[in-house]
Amino acid sequence: MKIAPVADVKAKLSAYIDQCAAEGPVVITRNGKPVAVMIAPQGDEDIERLIVGHSPRIQALLEKSRKSLRAGKGLSRTAFWKAVRQRRGKSKKAVSRRLSAAL
Repeated sequence: MKIAPVADVKAKLSAYIDQCAAEGPVVITRNGKPVAVMIAPQGDEDIERLIVGHSPRIQALLEKSRKSLRAGKGLSRTAFWKAVRQRRGKSKKAVSRRLSAAL
């Protein structure tokens, strides 16, 4: 892992991108304090994890769900998958109806 000031990263961005891909994360500093981390994703899953992990909306939704579970308002595993199967069945029927109507 390398630590570099923001001015140096700005001046040599392409080189830091290459270095990041080859050697790992680069911690970017401003006035000696870390302000960002540059990482090279290994695939779409890495990008997805970063987006989900840092999305305020998704984090708020997850926290709301955790509170609900702690309060005993969650579904059992069996009930959850039953609800998923029911919704899938309804979704497929709705799609079929829309396709039939369009034809």
